[in-house]
Amino acid sequence: MKKICIKGTGCYIPERIVPNSYFEATVDTSEEWIVSRTGIKERRMVLPGQALSDMATPASKRALEMAGLSPLDLDLIIVGTSTADMASPSAGCMIQHKLGAKNAVAFDVNAACPGFIFGLAVARKFMQDGSHRQVLVIGAEIISHRTDFQDRNTCVLFGDGAGAVVLGLAAREKDGELLSTEIYSDGDLWKLLHVPGGGSMNPISHEMIDQRLHYVKMKGNEVFKHAVRSMIEAAQKALEGSGLTKDQIDWFIPHQANIRIMEAVAKQMDIPVEKVIKTVHKYGNTSAATIPTALDEAVRSGQIKRGHLVLAASFGAGFTSGGVLFRF
Repeated sequence: MKKICIKGTGCYIPERIVPNSYFEATVDTSEEWIVSRTGIKERRMVLPGQALSDMATPASKRALEMAGLSPLDLDLIIVGTSTADMASPSAGCMIQHKLGAKNAVAFDVNAACPGFIFGLAVARKFMQDGSHRQVLVIGAEIISHRTDFQDRNTCVLFGDGAGAVVLGLAAREKDGELLSTEIYSDGDLWKLLHVPGGGSMNPISHEMIDQRLHYVKMKGNEVFKHAVRSMIEAAQKALEGSGLTKDQIDWFIPHQANIRIMEAVAKQMDIPVEKVIKTVHKYGNTSAATIPTALDEAVRSGQIKRGHLVLAASFGAGFTSGGVLFRF
């Protein structure tokens, strides 16, 4: 097996800040209610006219810069997203175009919030046989376009963002290693979290829009229960796949869905709170972008250092889940 490592990280967070006070003025909610149930104090949303590729491209450039590579060095681009610039072509092709990464194959993975981890798992398979050596994996979403701002149970949760990593083959011991990736899906639970409109089941029409079917629909209490269970299972499987234990990890990056889910997962796994990286309070749930953006911020702040062992886990619509363990 080839030893695969993370050579660079990058992220892009939109400039527009949407505080909880915005929702206090538009729906029946309060700052106290939002913070106590989600841990979210504010979130970022794209400006009018900003597309997914407008976030993912600068995030990718930062990851390439850290890795010391040019876009032309890339063999493969994988984008974890469910909110590409348009229905077709893929976000991967749009980002490839904007980067000028002419030598790369590009495509999307639609796995909702664990899309970044799914992308890592796919990239790892492409790289293990040596056919692809430099791979860009992106997690990016514009969930604000899928948010029903009349639904107080969901509108306060989501934000937009993009994160990216560059994977390469390790040449030195200090390069780190992608140790384990585990991905799962349970389609029987698809009704718990989904966007019913805009696909072939409910194609775009005035009637579909009038019924607000193009927005996220979620059964919050049931999602919470399955989210905690699936994240724990994915994280434990990632540890088992590496032969390491939770006591050896330096950092845990859970999907930043809401603080109660994150704390429940850490508590049940007996991971100390000081090892849990949190960004949900300032960015909200950015779906596939939560883990790569949190990773990049922690790396650039000096929190995560070379040699640190990092565990991450996520869940999302599908129902999907995934875990990854790597030595940075």
